[in-house]
Amino acid sequence: MSLSRHPRVVLLGGTFDQLHKGHRKIISSALQVGDKIVIGLVTDKFAAKRGKHHEVSSYESRRMGLESFLSAKGELDRVEIVPLEDPYGPAVSEAQINAIVVSRETLDTALRINRIRISRGLAPIQVYVVDLVLAENGKPVSTSRIRGGFINKEGRSLNKNW
Repeated sequence: MSLSRHPRVVLLGGTFDQLHKGHRKIISSALQVGDKIVIGLVTDKFAAKRGKHHEVSSYESRRMGLESFLSAKGELDRVEIVPLEDPYGPAVSEAQINAIVVSRETLDTALRINRIRISRGLAPIQVYVVDLVLAENGKPVSTSRIRGGFINKEGRSLNKNW
């Protein structure tokens, strides 16, 4: 008798504005460790609350960018994109989620998620940490740096002074 393996449901969340090299790395990492991926996409309302210091594309535009990327990789059928209205989303309430992929800068949120899950009687989830992707000048690739005109989505410098 063989034991059936439960599908690994992996969560990740973010704004995913200006879908860049770092975003693509974290999504690809989730696809490597999960059977089903749930992407919590920050809503317009939550994005406004987070106090970004730059413009943020609309939820619909960001969702379409994610779908286009996933479709090009042939992975859209493994991914569910859900609205993310708070820092935790379904991670603190869905028992079938058993892993999360985060960047080093969002590791604290994943640790809080596990504390909340345990307090609610849910099993903690496995946390996978992905290092930030660095631009050619050694600083992290980020939407704010892309929107500021300093780098492109691949991390190449557009302005040698930054």
